[in-house]
Amino acid sequence: MSLCSHEHHNTLHGVHDHQNVKARLTEAEQMCAASGARLTPLRKEVLELILNASSPMGAYDLLAKIKSASDRPAAPPTVYRTLDFLLEKGLIHRLTSINAYIPCCHPREGHQAAFLICTECHTVKEASAQGLMQQLDELAASDKFNAHHSIIEISGICQQCSKQA
Repeated sequence: MSLCSHEHHNTLHGVHDHQNVKARLTEAEQMCAASGARLTPLRKEVLELILNASSPMGAYDLLAKIKSASDRPAAPPTVYRTLDFLLEKGLIHRLTSINAYIPCCHPREGHQAAFLICTECHTVKEASAQGLMQQLDELAASDKFNAHHSIIEISGICQQCSKQA
């Protein structure tokens, strides 16, 4: 079960439209515990920063916020290991085109998503890519190509920014 306040598995939705960060952190702790992993204080802090952000966050943005919020020394490798853990557990997504991280809206579901990224305001919207993935799998199979990973990101100008132009 997802903690989203609305259903949108196959509809386009903003990745930062979700409330109740505390409940999402509790859900993340439960998911980690169920898989025999631990949401350490640093992992929880990084996830909370990503959940509270209004736009995608880069690793060095996260590092700066961690350093300013605590006396704890945090080095880039530590932050990257933490991000790798959160990615592996499906709690966040990495946007490769802008090298930044966003929260996953459906962490329990192991879904493949497609992202629309506004190059003006940096708003990110997510939708299920299930239909696209089937087409990509068929394309790969037609050439006996063994695909390991697909990333679907579309950069452009969102409706809000287009209206303002």
